[in-house]
Amino acid sequence: MTLPDITHLQFSVLAFLQGGEQPGRELRGQLAGLGLRRSGPAFYQLMGRLEDAGFVAGRYDQKIVEGQIIKERFYAITEQGAAAWEATRDFYVETIRSAGHAAHVEKA
Repeated sequence: MTLPDITHLQFSVLAFLQGGEQPGRELRGQLAGLGLRRSGPAFYQLMGRLEDAGFVAGRYDQKIVEGQIIKERFYAITEQGAAAWEATRDFYVETIRSAGHAAHVEKA
């Protein structure tokens, strides 16, 4: 078995994106719910690295709120990102099974 190429934080982001495209602010909230709080700049650096790796695709949505132009960043998982997430999940499931804890793990 080969160690996964993605970190626990990247794995979590990709897991949240399995359900479809989401705005960055919602992803930050979901990470915070796991106790993984990130500042805005740190979060967007993380997302930039995931985009550079080809794991997510980002786009901007622009709207006007009270006369102000607001740009919001949305993210979607790519095929490559889904494959990386699945490979990482499978790695840890197999590691747990190999350690003799198979009764506690079911493959999704």
